[in-house]
Amino acid sequence: MAKGRAAVNAAVAVPSLATGAHARHAAAMRRKARQSVKAENRPRFWGRHAVAAALENPERSVKRIWVTREAAAQFDFDPSIPITFADAAGLGRLVPGDAPHQGIVIEADRLEEIWLGDLLDQAEDGRPLLVLDQLTDPHNVGAILRSAAAFDALGIVTQDRHAPPESGALAKAASGALETVPWVRVVNLSRALEEIAQAGFWRVGLTGEAEMTLADAMGPPRIALVLGAEGEGMRQNTRAHCDALARLPISERIESLNVSNAAAIALYAATVART
Repeated sequence: MAKGRAAVNAAVAVPSLATGAHARHAAAMRRKARQSVKAENRPRFWGRHAVAAALENPERSVKRIWVTREAAAQFDFDPSIPITFADAAGLGRLVPGDAPHQGIVIEADRLEEIWLGDLLDQAEDGRPLLVLDQLTDPHNVGAILRSAAAFDALGIVTQDRHAPPESGALAKAASGALETVPWVRVVNLSRALEEIAQAGFWRVGLTGEAEMTLADAMGPPRIALVLGAEGEGMRQNTRAHCDALARLPISERIESLNVSNAAAIALYAATVART
């Protein structure tokens, strides 16, 4: 990826060979499984921001484009990609419900796996890392990716089986950030949190039940913000792998914030704390 997936800048910590081998084997198995998926299961993206970002990403392989002639004038397409011109109604039949396609739909391969160790090798002081514990709503994860891009986060980490796949709804909510923010999927989130700690990150879990505010919980320059699913929150084992638990100081007029809103506020707070 042009920014988030750039070459390693500086080594921060070297995970154990066993951990690295396990992660690479698991990633290779998942990649092989995905490669066996039929072409009709490729995600379709729509909307000008999501599509433009996908077309500009050298690591995204776009296989087909459907577009109105009016929208086509705003893009510079690779001539090797098959293009079908259609009207707005025809495009509407390619996407779910009333999805706002804005005159363009593409079909593309999913991005290649990113290993956690490779992401951590790019860690820099002041760039927060987001860890999402079983967030499955694509709109929330997409919005969190957008906030992560806005605050120059290092990336996001999710559990492979309890996170949404790449999809049009997620890409639209991310408004291009799906292509620029590294997204690591791991098998075991607790083991990943241990590896994150080894890389020098202070792990702060966000929960409304915590006694400390987020400002009080800030520690070393490298912060990993851990957020749980709406309703259930973080699982107990995830909490146990945090260095501190913190809450956002919201008023009593509302019980809680949407998780994507909470992530945006926490990212802002982490950024301000480092400036």
